[in-house]
Amino acid sequence: MSEPSRGRAERVELRNKVNSEFGSERAAAYPRESGFSARPLHSGVHAVESPFASAEPLGKRRLHASSASHATNPRSDGNARTSEFYPAHVLHPRVIHGQTHENVKKPLRVMKFGGTSVGDASCMQRVVEIVRAATRESDVVVVVSAMSGVTNKLVEAGNQADAGNRESVAAIFEELRQRHETAANVLISSHEKRQTIVQTIQARVQEGARLCEDAIQRREVSAQVRDAIAGLGERLSAPLVAAALAERGVLCEAIEATELVVTDSRHGAAEPFMDLTRERCEARLRPLLLQGLVAVVTGFIGATVEGVPTTLGRNSSDFSGTIMGAALDADEVILWTDVDGILTADPRLVPGASSILEMSYRDASDLADLGAKVLHPKTMHALMLQGIPLAIRNTFAPERPGTKITSDGSSSGAGVRAVASSNDAALITVRAAKVSDTPDVLRRALATIAGVPVELRLAPQYSTAQDEISLVVPSAAAATTLHALRKEFTSDLACGIIRALALESDVALVTVIGEKLFGAGGLVGRVLHALGCEDITVLARSQGTSRSSFTFVVAQRDMKAALVAAHLQLQLTASAASGRSL
Repeated sequence: MSEPSRGRAERVELRNKVNSEFGSERAAAYPRESGFSARPLHSGVHAVESPFASAEPLGKRRLHASSASHATNPRSDGNARTSEFYPAHVLHPRVIHGQTHENVKKPLRVMKFGGTSVGDASCMQRVVEIVRAATRESDVVVVVSAMSGVTNKLVEAGNQADAGNRESVAAIFEELRQRHETAANVLISSHEKRQTIVQTIQARVQEGARLCEDAIQRREVSAQVRDAIAGLGERLSAPLVAAALAERGVLCEAIEATELVVTDSRHGAAEPFMDLTRERCEARLRPLLLQGLVAVVTGFIGATVEGVPTTLGRNSSDFSGTIMGAALDADEVILWTDVDGILTADPRLVPGASSILEMSYRDASDLADLGAKVLHPKTMHALMLQGIPLAIRNTFAPERPGTKITSDGSSSGAGVRAVASSNDAALITVRAAKVSDTPDVLRRALATIAGVPVELRLAPQYSTAQDEISLVVPSAAAATTLHALRKEFTSDLACGIIRALALESDVALVTVIGEKLFGAGGLVGRVLHALGCEDITVLARSQGTSRSSFTFVVAQRDMKAALVAAHLQLQLTASAASGRSL
């Protein structure tokens, strides 16, 4: 047996062992009544042939099984507890009783669909075809965002409630009701089943309106209530996607992540407790997978151990997908979005930006930390620990390969090269009178910044002049940080130890990411030369935490030109390495 085949066999054996320990009897504990019947979609909607390559063997990774009985929110006394915000009821799409699911060798894929992917009924129909194609060769867990723009509306509803504006709150929820009911009318043919979904939509909308009304009467919208309101979008979209899947004959169930993702109580930016989350996911989702069902799970939200709803932070619903993948020890997590994976640059700023087929977790993390829109910085952390591949694909062009992120990155060994930018930055320069004073000045400056506190956007290093220290902070924190530094260095400025303390508020960061950045003929040298040819002044520069990234600080007005120049050098270097011509 080849090494890859042996790895797959070991993995299947481990998963079967876990399934046999708690799966078969637990699968019987979830009988489902028929809820939806299936029918073909209207003409003009075509099935998508399977666009998925089989997952490569990942070797043996520890599977976390739980024999805990299923409960919505178990308490320390063993009793189940449900939140006052989230009822225990879940939507039960149609299940064909008596159907046997052969699950022995199928890989498990967690597929997360973003807001634009479920933006309306036609988008959801695309999602259905992608999921149907995947189920031919994989077990599938689907994680969904709210329909595009819905979370913003819900946040605005909370703000309007805080201001006491009942009419504005009512208008927002009426708009959301109409939008979701319109989608239901397109997706579901049966009047009876459509009414079931409409009732679910109306119940969610009424729940949100009630939360806002209670807040208006209390004259306060607590962080806990804001999370409950903001999380309604995913609770509206998941039943719709499940209904659309059932309409096309896919066995599925909509499940709220409050049953699965256990978090701390930091409302608005909660962090998951992975051990508890893993136990919940194994107990709740594994039996469904054994029956051949697709679980449709709400992204973005979770709940504390006590059952109080939380959210993982804005734009972090992809994090939900990777949490689910790590908890179930999936073979692959796929983030379905509206772009062709991770690109070599922002295509809105750089003509000719192209998709990166393969990259490492390290390079992808660098891009996420630098503000790459397609990735949330938290997204990969859970997967990196277990070596689970992450793919980023385009819902609207599923035949394209997108980007695959793994531990090792490109199998060709060519390395990844990309440029990223951010204009949310301000540059503070501290100039010492003598070079020998600079190390002490840097130490004191860092201690002062830590006390503000403020995030440094750039690893602090000496600037192009050795008597200067360059500090880059978010634009919003610039004035506060400058004030704190002036206070710290008051006496030094008076006696001339510090010659200048200056702020440049309109700056941008341009970061080059890749292999072989330094040395003779390295990409950094090429980029610096190209920027000079374009008369672009580099105000400061810094190597990243590893030797795979390097950042230049330029004036905001020069950001686009700097990106284009850097990207051209990236393309020239890549072409020279591969022997191609541009």
